[in-house]
Amino acid sequence: MLGAAGGRRPRRIAMLSVHTSPLHQPGTGDAGGMNVYIVELARRLAAQGIEVEVFTRATTGTLPPRVELAPGVLVRHVDAGPYEGLKKEELPAQLCAFTHGVMQAWAGHRPGYYDLVHSHYWLSGQVGWLAAERWGVPLVHTMHTMAKVKNAALAEGDIPEPSARVIGESQIVDAADRLIANTDDEAYDLISHYEADPAKVAVVHPGVNLDRFRPGAGGVDSGRLRARAALGLPADAFVPLFAGRIQPLKAPDVLLRATAVLVERDPALRDRLVVPVVGGPSGSGLDKPEALQKLAAKLGVSDVVRFVPPVGQDRLAEWFRAASVLVVPSYSESFGLVAIEAQACGTPVVAAAVGGLPVAVRDGVSGFLIPGHDPDDYASALHRLAADTPLAARMGQAAARHARGFGWDATATATAEVYAGAMAEHRRRLRSLHV
Repeated sequence: MLGAAGGRRPRRIAMLSVHTSPLHQPGTGDAGGMNVYIVELARRLAAQGIEVEVFTRATTGTLPPRVELAPGVLVRHVDAGPYEGLKKEELPAQLCAFTHGVMQAWAGHRPGYYDLVHSHYWLSGQVGWLAAERWGVPLVHTMHTMAKVKNAALAEGDIPEPSARVIGESQIVDAADRLIANTDDEAYDLISHYEADPAKVAVVHPGVNLDRFRPGAGGVDSGRLRARAALGLPADAFVPLFAGRIQPLKAPDVLLRATAVLVERDPALRDRLVVPVVGGPSGSGLDKPEALQKLAAKLGVSDVVRFVPPVGQDRLAEWFRAASVLVVPSYSESFGLVAIEAQACGTPVVAAAVGGLPVAVRDGVSGFLIPGHDPDDYASALHRLAADTPLAARMGQAAARHARGFGWDATATATAEVYAGAMAEHRRRLRSLHV
């Protein structure tokens, strides 16, 4: 199997996702865009002939040791620490146990069973670094988020990432054969904040499942009406939607504060305003799981805000189709998959101009990018869409066209080429050591 540059592509890879399983539903606990990324990438790689085994921590005693996620994709559950009750911040203490479980699985295979290790997030990278060295194969790592970047843009009241993570990420940057960044900005962050070798950094945009996330039958407008009927939303409502994990980093409070500004500026809008918040508390948001509900009451907008528990991907697509606009006011996003998913459904996006969101959203075309997190600015953008129906319709159509450029097949193909390059360089390095 050859890559475009003549390098051999892997036959089988070990993919590591320590703290969150690809089988978990996004929007619950620590599950989010990274889960979607791993599932979709693994499926598409397998469809291209690369077998994928995903190692993840077992979170209940009833889980089978192995689960086939899709043809060519196997999920392995590794016992490491208590099944339940561990926070992500407590997982570094379980990395030795997790590494032992990975090595046990490898010991049952012939030498050379895995051609490459692809780790996701810094916890996995610590295990991947050791596994790749022990197996004599290259390590490819995807950060997804970085401590130094997050700490530089903390939400008010959020908790800084610990120095142990910063050190761990620096070690992974040094050890990895290739680093995959979601965007050029993320590549710049790796180079500037972590002194990554630019030759080791490859930019591969995440994708969107265009079979699942698409406008409804008959087009954007008719699909929106059917989705609203299915979800019990008024046909003529203005629906700014938040979908994601409820934590300060994702800033759902900015949407609630913008909603309060919106109804103060235009009281008549209140009668047709519905603001769904779809997702569950996560990370530091677990410390005050009802903080958002209390904020809605304090702002006097509880009557227009609907809190919806996390939903599966098909149901999420229905929410995207039903929404007038998706609001993504995050303080940090490596890419912002929900922004592309909503656009693929024909829904414009109002998002913070941070991280990968300027790539995900075409400012002034498929939505609006907001510098900063001032609720007044978000309220102004939302009011433009609420007051100008033709503008909202044009942006919805443009959003669907824009999202069609982000397919997972292209992501998998580009990732496989990164693998081929890492393997070729790894072989060259080994040969040079034996000369």
